[in-house]
Amino acid sequence: MIQIIAGRKGKGKTKILLEKANQAVASASGTIVYLDKSTKHMYELNSRVRMINISDYPISSYDAFLGFISGIISQDYDLQEVYFDSFLKIADLEGKPIDKAIDDLAQLSDKHGITFVLSISVDACELPENAKSNIVIAL
Repeated sequence: MIQIIAGRKGKGKTKILLEKANQAVASASGTIVYLDKSTKHMYELNSRVRMINISDYPISSYDAFLGFISGIISQDYDLQEVYFDSFLKIADLEGKPIDKAIDDLAQLSDKHGITFVLSISVDACELPENAKSNIVIAL
């Protein structure tokens, strides 16, 4: 399953994403991972959420990002939920079409039973059709 929190920069998406990750800990039977472009929000997350600072890794393209996500999935059979803060930035998709990324994540989600929660800094109406049905919060 893919869930999207959409809205322009500064609308409060990160706060909602952090709350969702922290709430998920209460009912999670598996691992929860939170990917961000820095460690700025590390102390706002429950200690059971694994924080990954994506800027610590040499990811310079969407394909490298997808490989990175696949590596996380392959090493953790208990992976239950993955939260992406600033998805367009960390996936190297700013100003680029995201249709393929949504399809790729949907396939990984279906195959491995993982929920992906994405924070995307665009208005909901600007998202591609294959992403609109996944919007859970539009700010």
